[in-house]
Amino acid sequence: MINKSLEKNIKILDDLFKDAGDYTNRKFPVGVDKDIWVYVAYIDMLVDRDVMDNRILNPLMVFAHQSPPINDLLKQDPLKAITDSGIVTADVKEEDNLQAAIDAILSGDTALFVEGSESVLIIATRGWPNRGIPTADNEVAVLGAKEAFNEVFRMNTMLIRRRIKDTNLKCKQMEVGRRSKCSVALMYMEDLARPTIVEEATKRLEGIDIDAIFDVGYIEQLTEDDWRDTFPLAQITERPDIASAAILEGRIAVVVDNSPFVMIIPATLNTFFQAAEDYYQSWQISSFVRLLRFVAGIIAVTLPGLYIAVAVYHPSMIPMLLLYKIAGARQAVPFPALIEILLMDLSFEMLREAGIRLPGPVGGAIGVVGGLIIGQSAVEAGLVSPFVLIIVAMTAIAGFAIPHIKLVNSFRIVKYVILFFCAALGLFGFWIGTLFILIHLVTLKSYGFPYMFPFVSGDVNEYSDLKDSLFRAPLLRMNKRPIFAKPECCVRLKTDKPEASHKE
Repeated sequence: MINKSLEKNIKILDDLFKDAGDYTNRKFPVGVDKDIWVYVAYIDMLVDRDVMDNRILNPLMVFAHQSPPINDLLKQDPLKAITDSGIVTADVKEEDNLQAAIDAILSGDTALFVEGSESVLIIATRGWPNRGIPTADNEVAVLGAKEAFNEVFRMNTMLIRRRIKDTNLKCKQMEVGRRSKCSVALMYMEDLARPTIVEEATKRLEGIDIDAIFDVGYIEQLTEDDWRDTFPLAQITERPDIASAAILEGRIAVVVDNSPFVMIIPATLNTFFQAAEDYYQSWQISSFVRLLRFVAGIIAVTLPGLYIAVAVYHPSMIPMLLLYKIAGARQAVPFPALIEILLMDLSFEMLREAGIRLPGPVGGAIGVVGGLIIGQSAVEAGLVSPFVLIIVAMTAIAGFAIPHIKLVNSFRIVKYVILFFCAALGLFGFWIGTLFILIHLVTLKSYGFPYMFPFVSGDVNEYSDLKDSLFRAPLLRMNKRPIFAKPECCVRLKTDKPEASHKE
């Protein structure tokens, strides 16, 4: 509780913020007679100094000098007088809990205490330095917006709000983390999102009990349906246009403070093959590129294992001329095909990680030059055959064609399942491994939605979701929202426009 004695409140705050060099405070009198003392407290560099100096301190120091009625009100009810006439900002709220004031100070707001009052004013002054609105680095698109989210919570919600100017867009905010008190918001369309999904997402967030949340990845892992699963059950994006489009489909965007990424739930396997650019160009090229991505996904998972199954167990399936070339290239290789594939694949994985961790220009050089040098040297030394080098390179390129890195990372692990099945059982192992993965995918659910939708259970939505799956139908034909939205709000495009009237 807030104490009426200003000195006691100051003593409590000074003890709590002891040895905190960035804790800033000031005590000064207000009013004509200078007999009413106030105390402001904030964290340096977390506040907007222009708001602090020109809209709080300066008005308060000249407060009531020009208007005797205000000075009379100040003597009767100083907190109300300061709230109504002494602070030149709209975002002010009154609290009677000291812990709420402390949390506000740590979040970048300013707490204003008044002598004799059992309440404190919390003034919104957040204005820490940030890198502005960056461009998208991971989900690059030739067409469409270039904006990306940044680490500032309110700026991220603004980027979504700017695209959806509708009062039905809700921003349900809460704090997660005992020590970090990280701001987390569920953004959704009240008239489109299914209440059960909103309730389930809220329940999972409120059930998190952890010291700190530093990124949306924490939220994803702590709220996912099955932590043991390799495949991502929530979509992560850095693009505001993708998050806004998902919200208009009836899905929920989870915005986390200090994270330049937003989590979208629910998610299906199909959503990870979609890119923002698919909807900014003609349906013909979008369908062609979309199909290429699905083919690339199959190649990224199956190609190394299929090569071993055919080359080792079923060489009769290979054309004779090609078989002679493969056999001739492998004559000088001292390792079995499995070791050969693993040697090159793990080398490429290490090069990929090295390229990511090193500074930008150096990382690109390491990835290209290192791959060429190591690959060529391994072939010349007889450690691997040229065909294995081609197989591994095609697998890596296919992975880069998938727009969402979370799914790519899953494929990087799943391909070893197929690889070992093929190394043990040949083509039979290939089909067993493939069937095992497909059965696993069919059993997955994301917030109650089948992970393989619309390829399974598509009839629930009259197969309309198939229009945005392997191929992308023309926008005029995509008049229904996906399965995520409420059934009664499924129509998003009306094509029956009334005829225009013609004046003589």
